[in-house]
Amino acid sequence: MTPAARVSAAIAILADLEVRRRPVNDALREWGQTHRFAGSRDRAAVATLVYDALRRRASAASLLGGDSPRAVVLGMLRLGRGLEADDIARLFSGERFAPEALTADERGRLEAPPPDMSAPAAGDFPDWLEEPLTRAFGDDLIAEMQALADRAPIDIRVNTLKTSREALAEALAHLSPETTPLAPDGLRFHVDADGRGPALQAEPEFIQGLFEVQDEGSQLASRLTLAAPGEQVIDLCAGAGGKTLALAAQMDNRGQIYATDIDAQRLAAIHARLERSGARNVQLRVPRGRYDPVRRPEVADPLADLAASADLVLVDAPCTGTGTWRRNPDAKWRLRPGALKERMNDQAVVLDRAAGLVKPGGRIAYVTCSLLPAENDDAITAFLERHDEFSILSAEDVCRQAGLPDLAPCATAAGGLLLTPHRTETDGFYVAVLSNGTTGAAG
Repeated sequence: MTPAARVSAAIAILADLEVRRRPVNDALREWGQTHRFAGSRDRAAVATLVYDALRRRASAASLLGGDSPRAVVLGMLRLGRGLEADDIARLFSGERFAPEALTADERGRLEAPPPDMSAPAAGDFPDWLEEPLTRAFGDDLIAEMQALADRAPIDIRVNTLKTSREALAEALAHLSPETTPLAPDGLRFHVDADGRGPALQAEPEFIQGLFEVQDEGSQLASRLTLAAPGEQVIDLCAGAGGKTLALAAQMDNRGQIYATDIDAQRLAAIHARLERSGARNVQLRVPRGRYDPVRRPEVADPLADLAASADLVLVDAPCTGTGTWRRNPDAKWRLRPGALKERMNDQAVVLDRAAGLVKPGGRIAYVTCSLLPAENDDAITAFLERHDEFSILSAEDVCRQAGLPDLAPCATAAGGLLLTPHRTETDGFYVAVLSNGTTGAAG
């Protein structure tokens, strides 16, 4: 496919998304199935154009004076990729497979300086989130949101149960890895202009369980739990097991991790990952269906025997995922206020459940991939009001004990930590560690 044909394809896919209101991955998959002449590089390039357009949808629409798929792609090429009007005109030539030629108005807007934009337009986020995001970031709002609109690198976590970062970096030298700036067990890879990164999961080292694909922010969040060898740990929202595996390595296979989730289907991927990793201190507690003591009392609690027993309960809470917009830019335009309210209710329920599992002197590590105070500081403040036996450990102490003192400036008003692409070059993550009593931190 020519570059112009790729642009035409991206506009068509964006138009499909407008009409059918579905996840972008579904639209891209269908386009690939119906355009089998497109090679893997073409499919990657088209997908990257679509994702980049979604990243810059609001600012591109402001530049072009409209939010049609064509206008958004034009604005993205100017603002996101830095193409000049003449470069864009060569793609929009009206020739075979190319989009129609630029109008005089389009060319004028592409040649003019960008207009003054509202914060949501300049930062490319939904209008209704301006107040909570301003509360989170203040004067840094636009810089934070623009960083969240950039492409993300590909990070992996070295499985220290089987190898070292140095040894794995040498084994993957043909892929030019870099060490992650903050996570001690991470390596980083960058994508090319067409959005293609290395096929890491085809590497023998992945098949052997020497690493897992995991954003550096998620790796740091696992470290900030302060999980230590010999502890009894419950991963209450284990899902596919990314943090479970990180904790197993952090604990050097000593102690015990009970990994569970309210929905058995979410645990489906964890079985093969555990086997590949060599983690031997993980016990799965799989509910017989979806665990919900109110709506589905017939489903037994898989953790009924673990009340008040855990040194650490990890609550990797269900959330809006606003911190993952670098990787899922379509999600920010599909997010609605009702979803936020639902997630806040879920977070309160899972935190209260965690409180009953922590022994005196133990702790809860509350983690979200959200940037919204309602899901972060507010959730912790409300929990502490409901459970006065708990207190929050200072962010500075948590960072010091985790061996991550450089993260201390990321402390929030309530005492949690907020990682962001702008501050830490990671996805957005919030972490707060709560002690049941006065001695909850691991040494």
